[in-house]
Amino acid sequence: MANLRNIKNRISSIKNTQKITRAMKMVAAAKVKKAEAAVKMSRPFTYELYRMFMKIYSEIGKTEFDSIKTKHAVNNYPALLNARDVNTVALVVISSNKGLAGAYSANIVRFTLNKIKELKAGGKNVVLYLVGQKTLAPLKNASKTLEFEIKEVYTGILDDLNVSSAKIVAEDLAEDYVEKRVDRIELVTTRYINTMTYKVEDWTLLPALSPKEGKEKAHEMELNKFHRAEFDKEHNVEYEHHMKIDSIMEFLPCPECVLQKIVPMYITNVIYQTMLEAQASELSSRMTAMSAATNNAEDMIKNLTVQYNKVRQESITQELTEVISGSMSK
Repeated sequence: MANLRNIKNRISSIKNTQKITRAMKMVAAAKVKKAEAAVKMSRPFTYELYRMFMKIYSEIGKTEFDSIKTKHAVNNYPALLNARDVNTVALVVISSNKGLAGAYSANIVRFTLNKIKELKAGGKNVVLYLVGQKTLAPLKNASKTLEFEIKEVYTGILDDLNVSSAKIVAEDLAEDYVEKRVDRIELVTTRYINTMTYKVEDWTLLPALSPKEGKEKAHEMELNKFHRAEFDKEHNVEYEHHMKIDSIMEFLPCPECVLQKIVPMYITNVIYQTMLEAQASELSSRMTAMSAATNNAEDMIKNLTVQYNKVRQESITQELTEVISGSMSK
């Protein structure tokens, strides 16, 4: 009887867990639709902003006003755009504040550690800025052996994701770049593909593509960076259309004035885009994980129910045998 009671308690416990996983799956499924819509709505604007930025930047060439005075570092576009020898690389790792999302955080940590090892092998120092707390513990442990610094941890940004949140990160990064505390900034994020798939990848934020690499290289980079090819066959027509427009485009009052306005928007919006991509990827990963957990719980309940019925049948058979044996002995 004790065995029957244990099995029954296990079934009850798993059913309670299944209710939780099913509820979390439904919540994630509802949220991922909204996050997916936000990503798809933001991508065209981010792409066009990046395309415009690269167009102006390739026209102006190298800027020389390194000592420009601005209230916010993110507005100091000459200092932000000029490349220099890379000694220290800043990695902005975007993850989540919550768990129960399958291997989502583990994949980001694995990618980040491989990236750090690659940079360290090339003689570069590494500084980390963490958006989300789920990667903090494993990366903090790894910092003892790989010798890198975790400079900032942003935990509240993902709870209420908006452009203002991205501006906070953008200003901190821009200040460290302008003050030459870091020489290159890369964003580690998860690009959302669909509800079943995401990809961990890194985007170079600063310095931007050098004008000497040419306009064709700029277009090639923008297509790869924001994955314009995902817009199917329309992309080819639109790309040729942009090339014709770019050849006759003029900027008033001057390209420098437009660039000064676009650079802060470019930096902030790329960071915001990576956060949107990461949020959608996290929710889709959680939905998939909770769906799998719910299905596994259902399988466990079926197996335990069969086991319960088998043990119960054996117990009844044993009791009947004892009763028959007792009556025959009399």
